[in-house]
Amino acid sequence: MDATQRLLTAIATIPNGWAWLYAANLLILYSLIALPIGFKFNFLHIEIVGLPRIRMGGLLIICLLSPAITEEIVFRVLLLPHPSENYSPAHLALWGSVSLAIFILYHPLNALSFYSAGRKAFFNPVFLTLAAILGIACTLSYWQSGSLWPPVVIHWLVVVAWLTLLGGYKKLNS
Repeated sequence: MDATQRLLTAIATIPNGWAWLYAANLLILYSLIALPIGFKFNFLHIEIVGLPRIRMGGLLIICLLSPAITEEIVFRVLLLPHPSENYSPAHLALWGSVSLAIFILYHPLNALSFYSAGRKAFFNPVFLTLAAILGIACTLSYWQSGSLWPPVVIHWLVVVAWLTLLGGYKKLNS
């Protein structure tokens, strides 16, 4: 399957109830792992961002477009085999590892090239660890569902929670 077919298939695949339940369980598992790590190393802290409604709405839309949709298209759909391609577990592990490594490296490179305000956060080892765990959850969700949408929702909810409730907004805008 070429990249265009993979993208169109992932966009058009409507996840069933099991896919959403699996994604919800991955999100819960991510939270159970990420929150203790983030709080232990003082990367996360409770801080509710106080933005006017219009700016909060804009933030939610921007986070959906980038990073959620954009990064999931690149790091899951385009870099990973679609579940319908029936690759071996070893092949999937190899591509999953490559995609994850690129996903992790992308964040500091993004801070160096496009988003210098994120430099301190995107070079933080705790952030990179949490990004790695997120990448694994999104990969598993993509492979289980064959759809772009469950990993997008996981990614979007994690980023929005970090920015609006866990101190991320200040880290990226100070």
